Amino acid sequence: MKKNIVGIQQVGVGVVNAKEAWKWYRKVFGMDINVFEDTATAKLMKHYTNGQECERYAALAMNMEGGGGFEIWQHTGRKPQAPVFDVRLGDTGIFITKMKCRDVRKAYREHQALGVQLLSEPTSDPKGNLHYYLLDPYNNIFEVVADSYVYRKEKSVTGGVAGVVIGVSDIEEARKVYSGILEYDQLVYDESGQFADFEALPGGGEKYRRVLLKHKGRTGPFSKILGPTQIELVQALDRKPDHIFRERIWGELGYIHLCFDIQGMEWLQKECDEKGFAFTVNSADSFDMGVAAGHFSYISDPDGTPIEFVETHKLPIVEKLGWYMNLKGRDPKKSLPNWMVKTLRFNRVKD
Repeated sequence: MKKNIVGIQQVGVGVVNAKEAWKWYRKVFGMDINVFEDTATAKLMKHYTNGQECERYAALAMNMEGGGGFEIWQHTGRKPQAPVFDVRLGDTGIFITKMKCRDVRKAYREHQALGVQLLSEPTSDPKGNLHYYLLDPYNNIFEVVADSYVYRKEKSVTGGVAGVVIGVSDIEEARKVYSGILEYDQLVYDESGQFADFEALPGGGEKYRRVLLKHKGRTGPFSKILGPTQIELVQALDRKPDHIFRERIWGELGYIHLCFDIQGMEWLQKECDEKGFAFTVNSADSFDMGVAAGHFSYISDPDGTPIEFVETHKLPIVEKLGWYMNLKGRDPKKSLPNWMVKTLRFNRVKD
């Protein structure tokens, strides 16, 4: 057996008030499926928290339309800090989360009607793909991107996470992780210069190299709902980038990690070791997030951006009835039956 990357499970979002933020994400992005929520101490994350054990609340929210979720994360034992400098495009770390969308212009009109802070009108990327940028109330930038993949059609104008934009200091070095380990090995574009569609972003008028990567078809238990995703690497050409989390710890405000649902953790660990990106965190056997359980680990990309891997063992379907998905012993390449994945809708949060 080899490791199997199933898809982007979630992007971690550090906020001051997780329940308030989650309500906004439900309204604007339809992230209304409560996969789990839990309050505990993050004991294993000392590599990213200056050796501290941090009290936290976390909730994993998804959209049944398809795409990755949000892990909405809040420090409860300390006041989380914002970046110590004005972050610009190309600074190292996760800068933007991309959201799937069937109809970009329709989504733009609805977000406009909702009073969302829009940073740009719909415009085209270097391959002519329609997209626009918006800002949440917590200063996080999102990009709504055209994506025809739908798992289950919902009322929301967007699906879930379609990928991320990551600032890196050296694209070739970064691709050792993003193409070599995470298997985003198909090139959509590789362009350098100034870009009209970047102008609305902080630092967007500067010169950049931007590389958009996609992957071949994914397989595994949740591959159908997580769907295809993309990674865009951005490198500043005229300045040395700063690190978005400089002088801060993991879990503070902003995008804290990119998480992949995987199968075959021990094979993944061996590959990461061989390629020079050893696990920085390893739950070793099984973690317990209240009603969910599995095995998780982390590596860092060459600029220190945390990448999480989760091998899911158990997820709740109807917690009150003690009804769970047990994934242990299943064929790691085989998708779960649609009826089983669609039971996640029983955990929908209604406002």
